[in-house]
Amino acid sequence: MKKSDLKTAVIIPALNEAESIAEVINRIPEPFRELIVVADNGSSDGTGDIAKRLGAHVVIASERGYGSACLSGIAFAQKFQPDIYIFLDADYSDHPENMNELVGALLEKNLDLVIGSRTLGGAEAGALLPQARFGNWLATRLMFLRFAYLYSDLGPFRAVRAEALYRLNMQDRNFGWTVEMQIKALRQRLRVGEISVRYRKRIGVSKITGTVKGTVLAGIKILWTIGRYGIFG
Repeated sequence: MKKSDLKTAVIIPALNEAESIAEVINRIPEPFRELIVVADNGSSDGTGDIAKRLGAHVVIASERGYGSACLSGIAFAQKFQPDIYIFLDADYSDHPENMNELVGALLEKNLDLVIGSRTLGGAEAGALLPQARFGNWLATRLMFLRFAYLYSDLGPFRAVRAEALYRLNMQDRNFGWTVEMQIKALRQRLRVGEISVRYRKRIGVSKITGTVKGTVLAGIKILWTIGRYGIFG
């Protein structure tokens, strides 16, 4: 199937990203603009209003949590029967233009899931904080010990075939979302791959790695998720 024949859904979880959401939406390449879903996770700064003015569908994810927002976006987009889901953050740290490479790799290499890796050389200096780099290193190596597949990153920018995503039966409602997807993909022997994507300093302060509390909670949840699905699942 050619890229031009595919229906895509772009899912953007967002919480108080009024400063950046327009940059993200406006830079999504034309082939992927048909269905853009901003999953508003309780913003109080008008993020959803800006997204609507720019033509995105806005879904209210009332339960706080990154995974909750992603699940709300999927539930809305599913009725349009997309072939591919693309996930990226609303803080403008990802480069939306890299969607062409993500989907291209998915099709050309016949993969089910492609992770946009920030650690393969595409991150600008200071964009990935030390705690994020360490967390990625630890989580990916724990998965390698269990499944003998070494991811380089838990990057949120990713493309996944719809039928593969539905098979994964995603459950996590907060910090464990990305690692749940990656570990379940290995458990189910999906065809996975990575490509290097560019990554810049986000606009605003991260809700996770930008605070000590967020970093600790995310780390605990990621390790718990690896244990649940990698050892006991």
